[in-house]
Amino acid sequence: RYWGVLKKKAVPRRKWQVFPGRNRFFCDGRIMVAKQSGVLPLTLGLIFITVGLFFAFDCPFLMEHLSRFVPAIAAVLFLFVIISLLRTSFTDPGILPRATPEEAADVERHIDTSGSSTYRTAPRTKEILINKQLVKLKYCFTCKMFRPPRTSHCSLCDNCVERFDHHCPWVGNCVGKRNYRFFYSFLVSLSFLTAFIFGCVITHLTARSLPSYFCYTIKNLVVCFFSIWSILGLSGFHTYLVASNLTTNEDIKGLWSGKQGEDMGNPYSYSSIFTNCCVVLCGPMPPSEVSYSPFWKDEHNFISLIKLLYLNLLVQVGTIKSLDSTQDPPEFLYIVIQIKH
Repeated sequence: RYWGVLKKKAVPRRKWQVFPGRNRFFCDGRIMVAKQSGVLPLTLGLIFITVGLFFAFDCPFLMEHLSRFVPAIAAVLFLFVIISLLRTSFTDPGILPRATPEEAADVERHIDTSGSSTYRTAPRTKEILINKQLVKLKYCFTCKMFRPPRTSHCSLCDNCVERFDHHCPWVGNCVGKRNYRFFYSFLVSLSFLTAFIFGCVITHLTARSLPSYFCYTIKNLVVCFFSIWSILGLSGFHTYLVASNLTTNEDIKGLWSGKQGEDMGNPYSYSSIFTNCCVVLCGPMPPSEVSYSPFWKDEHNFISLIKLLYLNLLVQVGTIKSLDSTQDPPEFLYIVIQIKH
């Protein structure tokens, strides 16, 4: 009897289908893009135009007079840049789902221990100990939860992102725990590609007299010249962040450098550049919390029915006397969490 009601009321749906943020999902939630992703086509256009001009006007001469491997190297770097860019743009950066009304009410009930019936807002911070160092957790009034360490709320995407680095308009997405490695590989490969094209164009101009398509080669040279400095600088900055196990958000705010008046070390650093790089770039990627996780359409009814089934089982084995018990058994929350996941 209970199972028939459960199947009728608790219709499973994916979390991305009822996601309250500003992201858009495609391919059954496997592809996620930010709402403000209008700069991404510009990024792709600049890369395709620069590489296209190089292959059309510089590669034929260089392949004949320098080496046949020039177009092959450029093609490999170009493919690596595009794949890294698309994976950065379309991957869930580590969005944390918002608390359900029941979970938010439970947090507020645990916070308000004074017994007062008047409404009291949740405190903005609480402290936890990480590597013998106190770290403050801020309460997100939008997502109704205390943000985990290194998590921040992106105002553009309206999400809490785990290990939030920054929101990059050039890739059209937030950069966080799940797509930072792709963002870093995009920067490094783009630096190599830009430097390679810049060097090849200079070689082409110095090795022969002015061709008829000289204006296109000069345009390519100008684009590479002004791009290479910013791209190399950004790659160097993120290499420093990777080696220190920092994020852009932490570095700008100066959380561990004493800019806020407290001289504290980075509690997430392993005191080894090699270990920090391995953890940030080669560590296991956690599964997405919104793209693939199931979400129950009427979660309150679902939890109530599971509780009813469980209490009925406890009555049959004699643990409790009736179904009128209003207090949750201590192991009930664990059972619900296991069923939901």
